[in-house]
Amino acid sequence: MIFYKAGKNIFDQQRVVGKPQRRVDGPLKVTGTATYAYEQQPTQKLVYGYIVGAEIASGQITGIDERKAKHSEGVIDIITYQNVPEVGTGAFLSAKALGGPHIQHYHQAVAIVVASSFEQARAAASSLVIHYKREAGQYSLQSRAASAPLSKSGSFRPDPVSSVGNFVSAFQQAAVKVDEVYTTPDQSHAMMEPHATVAYWEKDMLHCWTGVQQLNWGVRDLALALGVPKEKIRMRAPFIGGSFGVKGTVMSDTVLAALAARKTGLAVKVTLQRPLVANNTAHRPATIQHVQLGANRDGKLTAIGHRSVSGNIPGGRPEAAVLSTRYLYHADNRATELKLAELNLPEGSAMRAPGEAPGQMALEIAMDELAEKLKIDPVELRIINDTRFSPEHPNKTFSQRNLARCLERGAEAFGWHHRSPTPGQQKAGRWLKGMGVSSAIRGAPVLPSAARLTLQSDGRLNVKTDMTDIGTGTYTILAQTAADMFGLTPADIDVQLGDSAFPESPGSGGQWGAASSTAGVYAACVALQEKLAEKVGASLHDLSFSDGLLIVNGTSVSLQNLASQGEISADAKMEYSEGRKEFEHQTFGAHFVEVEVNEMTFEVRVKRMLAVCDAGRIINPKAAENQVLGGMVMGLGAALMEELVVDERLGFFVNHDLAGYEIPVHADIPQQSVIFIDDVDEFAGPLKAKGVGELGLTGVAPAIANAIYNATGIRVRDYPLTLDKLMTKARAI
Repeated sequence: MIFYKAGKNIFDQQRVVGKPQRRVDGPLKVTGTATYAYEQQPTQKLVYGYIVGAEIASGQITGIDERKAKHSEGVIDIITYQNVPEVGTGAFLSAKALGGPHIQHYHQAVAIVVASSFEQARAAASSLVIHYKREAGQYSLQSRAASAPLSKSGSFRPDPVSSVGNFVSAFQQAAVKVDEVYTTPDQSHAMMEPHATVAYWEKDMLHCWTGVQQLNWGVRDLALALGVPKEKIRMRAPFIGGSFGVKGTVMSDTVLAALAARKTGLAVKVTLQRPLVANNTAHRPATIQHVQLGANRDGKLTAIGHRSVSGNIPGGRPEAAVLSTRYLYHADNRATELKLAELNLPEGSAMRAPGEAPGQMALEIAMDELAEKLKIDPVELRIINDTRFSPEHPNKTFSQRNLARCLERGAEAFGWHHRSPTPGQQKAGRWLKGMGVSSAIRGAPVLPSAARLTLQSDGRLNVKTDMTDIGTGTYTILAQTAADMFGLTPADIDVQLGDSAFPESPGSGGQWGAASSTAGVYAACVALQEKLAEKVGASLHDLSFSDGLLIVNGTSVSLQNLASQGEISADAKMEYSEGRKEFEHQTFGAHFVEVEVNEMTFEVRVKRMLAVCDAGRIINPKAAENQVLGGMVMGLGAALMEELVVDERLGFFVNHDLAGYEIPVHADIPQQSVIFIDDVDEFAGPLKAKGVGELGLTGVAPAIANAIYNATGIRVRDYPLTLDKLMTKARAI
């Protein structure tokens, strides 16, 4: 099925789609009966693998002494680069899952010890002796930034340079300017479930359970790493205990579990210990961003410049921090630039709203600094520079853009008029009070997605697709989609996800999952309805469905009777016409924050947060609100505490566990509210819906930074905004 534009359809009734729904997988999760990767129990004999990470960040392995480890109790095998074929790299990441003799980064996997129990494998791993020759490495982004070259174009890499008009001249002539540098740190995903895999082989067929968000990527990259055909891999991920991009494809746990299972002939269970989650997998890389804004006295932007540099291992991608700047505000003269320094730190890659989240952490502070210089309200300044057309392509409109509505609605609901335009003027005892705002933007892509729909002999519908649920509510929204199409309730739908043997979806990621996978299920529903129409000798347009009945020309027949002689299945795939390229597809929002800052200690307390989101039809408001609330919590962490600290002597992240990597806890979270703009996007898909989970993050951190400035008059441009930075700045005032 090819999609271009949705007309009036069944989802406009908002019978099931568009209404809050409890998660259909909720009972399994709250009772502990949902089985995650590490909990799978294959029928084959099960043993355990323990991965050993490299003790250096750059250099060579010069020798491996396995003698003591190999004779430890319960040890079955020890696998290193010396006794298996060379491991390749996948199409998305550049680091090898098994290092040696060359080491690409600290804690790169260099061995897996296989034993009868986890404890035996761990004990033996501690006695494995690996000799290294340490080589000099580059671990400081600051020291490499000036000499960093432009990044390269490619998959998931925007063009390194964009230019419209004459930015240099326009900026020089601007009446009011902002010209500042902002920095964001390396960040860890810190999801609850660590990377884990159970793998075994049946002859030449590999089976694995793992926590991969995009099974099509996972199968592809595992096949490339092992040098086997994709058709010889079956990957399953029915439940995933959280991920923000780092489980987009396979990591060392899956590759090494597969290698160990092939070499031993046994089923092997592997999980990454928490330090390896930080150093062995991937993270959000640090950035240094130079933002230049020029405007007329009336607030109209005349020049927007944004240059960013990040670092990565050879072959890695840049953090595309300038991406949102290219779409958010109008200015006739524009220039962006992405540079990439070569570092020997662990690989930087996708983390929730890659590019947009750290980019807006800089741009949206700069917009507040410009508002102050212009003596214009920050909300008003953003509305003044709103646009209906793509800033870089004036002949291209947005399919939907309600940024101004988000800002206006949020300002009214939040009580923005109570904010003092002069910093440091509002107090409650020793607490300085302030408010901050930020626009938010995140892309709204959709990708081809397939599904299989089966009418079972009991009258229930079964949905199968390899789409995953990473805690976002996918099971529920797919059940809602099928329920509306057949006049049923979500309780009448059985949804099966996360199996590469099912029809292929694009998986969970990039904020494309919900819109893409529901469209695929819609296509399968139409295909099944066509089969049922043929069965009853009617036209598809003459059919309607209600309460488990198919109705045609005033006559009804139960779905159960239609399948009484055997289940009826239909596969279909939703694809998108070239006409989609006529528009820019984005989601928009506004974040409002109120903080209190202690005037003596500079402790920051976030008191209130409001997100207003424009993301087309909201399929399940309950699940969507949950996603946005989680994004707001993540943004609070990015603003105030999250930072992977780099040891620039040895090249590793020092605080590589949940004890040292600070993330928000319940006591940090204030009153939170979410408002969804009631508007649909007919060009987004048949449900007229877009993703929203990453929009809930973008813009949160700068809104907090702007609120802190409004409370204190202290401007910090180096995230996270910790006490020491506020104190240092305060002394300098």
